[in-house]
Amino acid sequence: MLRISRIITFSLLVIVLGGCAALNTPSSFHPSSVNEVRFRDRMQMKADLDIRVSVAVPTAEEVRQLFQADLIRSEIQPVWVKVENHSDNTYYLLSTATDSNYFSPLETAYAIGGGFFEDYRKQMESYYRAMGFRNPVLPHTAVSGFVYTNLDEGEKVVQVDLIAEEQVKFFTFFVQIPGMRVDYRMIDFNTLYQEEQFVELHEDELRAALESLPCCTTDQEGRELGDPTNLVIIGDFKDISAAFARRGWLPAEETYSTAVWKTIKSFLFGSRYRYSPVSPLYYFGRHQDFARQKPRHNIHERNHLRLWYSTLRYQGKPVFVGQISRDIGVRFTMKARPPVTHKIDPDIDEARHALIEDLVFSQMLAKVGFVKGVGNARPSNPRANLTGDPYFTDGYRAVLVLDQGPIALNQVKSLGWDEPKTFHLGSSVGR
Repeated sequence: MLRISRIITFSLLVIVLGGCAALNTPSSFHPSSVNEVRFRDRMQMKADLDIRVSVAVPTAEEVRQLFQADLIRSEIQPVWVKVENHSDNTYYLLSTATDSNYFSPLETAYAIGGGFFEDYRKQMESYYRAMGFRNPVLPHTAVSGFVYTNLDEGEKVVQVDLIAEEQVKFFTFFVQIPGMRVDYRMIDFNTLYQEEQFVELHEDELRAALESLPCCTTDQEGRELGDPTNLVIIGDFKDISAAFARRGWLPAEETYSTAVWKTIKSFLFGSRYRYSPVSPLYYFGRHQDFARQKPRHNIHERNHLRLWYSTLRYQGKPVFVGQISRDIGVRFTMKARPPVTHKIDPDIDEARHALIEDLVFSQMLAKVGFVKGVGNARPSNPRANLTGDPYFTDGYRAVLVLDQGPIALNQVKSLGWDEPKTFHLGSSVGR
């Protein structure tokens, strides 16, 4: 019987391989060319006197046409980049800036298979290599191709860093991707305030205005105080998104039935959910305008923040007021709907300082300062947020001014305002 079973198994394998041979013969590999797929109609372009960069992110269907494989299902997202060099320098594109964990062309081909047959596999490998972006970009030439990045949903921040001898250039692109209900898309920033409500402030005026802001978030009715607003970020929305994306921060999905189910499933079974919603807190009379999170391997642990768009302006840039804390676990509670919430690290200053250090390495942090906020709360006498989690703090708000990079670590400046004893710009955070 054992011998008969082996014969049957071998016969089935031959049939399966035969079927694969019919599907994956060399003649069956005929992907569409770049010129045939219209994804470049959506490309974004940025330029200076020397360089022009164009970027486009194909849809899942366009990727299937271009590569004759479902790369998106394998969580590989090809990004098309074109660099036109109008200078006398030779430039090199740094793929690690676009994605620090990018895939090589042959790794991509291997990840999605290529059949069992050598001719088909070689065709695929040769094609994927030819489609990849290939350095260098010589003077007065143009190079285009794909960088094989990890899949992002909802949005894609494409960072193109180019280096030449004693030269470095940053180009940042913000691309929205259909298919996921991201929280900030529910807000129309253009109509949130009337034009006459905006106030341009000088540095001293800004400090006073930030210190006079309400101390804390609230519940929806505005009756109970929640987590303190311990963060201010100054910069355009796209600059904020780019700086955070460079350090692995992700958007949050809007809270709706599908997202809630994903959260519960991740909690119960330990599956990964990178875009888990952030529960609503209220400030300026509304829930957060957008959130960012830096998750670990499961839903239980993440650093996360909420931001609200204000009427304040500094050097022509929007001022966002926010709240940051670190999630260290998940628990059931009757104080939230759905009845699942994160437990925060009581030391909320640690999360604030960790963000500053993180954004220093984004090379988009220009200035750092601190203003008085909620006031001191000692570990021996902590306060509590809306779900009953205790927290302690030195009571300051961090003020972070973003700008186009690259900004070297030793070029980050202090606003010269208050400075907590536990933080010193230019040195490690002391606890």
